[in-house]
Amino acid sequence: MNRKLLQATAIAGALALVPIATAAMAAADSDTYKEMDKFLDVYNRVKADYVDKVTDAQLVKGAIDGMLAALDPHSSYVDALDYDNLRIMTEGNYGGLGLTVSMEDGAIKVVAPQEDTPAQRAGVKSGDYITHIDGKLIYGDTLDEAITQMRGKPGTKISLTLVRPGRDKPIDVTMMREVIVQKPVKWEVKGDVGYININTFSENTGADTRAAIMAIDKSLGHRPLGYVVDLRENGGGLLTQAIAVSDAFLDHGEIVSQRGREKSDIERYYAKPGDDAHGLPVVVLTDSGTASASEIVAGALQDHHRALIMGERSFGKGSVQTLLQLGPTTALRLTTARYYTPSGRSVQEGGIEPDIAVPQLTDPDYKTRPVFREADLRRHLINEIKPDNAVLEEDTKDDPRFTGTPDSLKKQGIEDFQLWYALKTVARLGGPAQVAAVTASMKKDVAAK
Repeated sequence: MNRKLLQATAIAGALALVPIATAAMAAADSDTYKEMDKFLDVYNRVKADYVDKVTDAQLVKGAIDGMLAALDPHSSYVDALDYDNLRIMTEGNYGGLGLTVSMEDGAIKVVAPQEDTPAQRAGVKSGDYITHIDGKLIYGDTLDEAITQMRGKPGTKISLTLVRPGRDKPIDVTMMREVIVQKPVKWEVKGDVGYININTFSENTGADTRAAIMAIDKSLGHRPLGYVVDLRENGGGLLTQAIAVSDAFLDHGEIVSQRGREKSDIERYYAKPGDDAHGLPVVVLTDSGTASASEIVAGALQDHHRALIMGERSFGKGSVQTLLQLGPTTALRLTTARYYTPSGRSVQEGGIEPDIAVPQLTDPDYKTRPVFREADLRRHLINEIKPDNAVLEEDTKDDPRFTGTPDSLKKQGIEDFQLWYALKTVARLGGPAQVAAVTASMKKDVAAK
């Protein structure tokens, strides 16, 4: 067969495919139009026959909310109030209780209390359900309505009734609203160990973490034995700040990658030269409230063997949400990618497994209070590669190190067992004298309280 004949055959074959492709596109368009006709039929019937009059705005917002809720738990339509909430989370302050809450089956569920806020001091815990505000049943109210009721003028009193899974009776707590100031990073010196508590990833978290490392050095007059980075009950925040925090402890290598729908849609983020912590030992504390951006940090430091991860398995949110602006105060919060740790693992559903599993023995409810994670949420994204958690759970079942009770530990001056154990682990690298110094410092802090 000569070259001209080959060319003619190829052209003829390509032309033959055109009607097939056109027919496929037409069939897809036809299916789309059928579905849209179905939607408009329901829309018009509801508007015409529903028992109460409904506006177009109500129906359209309901349709949008329903469409996004059918995708995954983290995609949503951001209206003016939600937009303001996002602004507060990343940059602002407000009068309230310091609670992050979500809606679950018509009930208001506590995601996490912010540290050193009225809610945290009153004993509100992750997984609690808020049933009453100031004695009024709020079941059936919208999430926005509940948030609006809990916020208010600083100095005003508010009462919440909580239902805690594992407890028979409701819990009533009363507190005063305060100005909730976003302080993403707090630091202390415990003996010769630097303690850095990161409670959210807002716009200055990376810079504040670096400042904390410098402040610890300055406070001691020399470099510490190492650092404990506390990511417990940190629900995440900005991806850029998770990268910045990771970079403070790394001097090379990949921090995280995010991958979209297509195989070629991959974006990787790398550490810059220079380790602010000078290669000193690092222990990262995690629990079931450690989510999203926090898991990026824990995963990066774990994969690079830069830190020991200690505590409990993290939440397991391995997806990336992009805020797509729709109007001046409205946006679409859409899941656009999954993120992966430097070794290529996804934490979706499974979370980050600690290198050393340490239960929170000083929490009286730690054995009976159910733990909620990403895998418990409806329509969560599926991770096809399931992690095997059975080994760690079996290894720690009868661990003699973890047999203390809240009362016995309190008598020893230990009010936060996981933190105490992490500090002791870092201090042990400096010898018995350093262990004694850190333990004495912790007991002194307990007595001062």
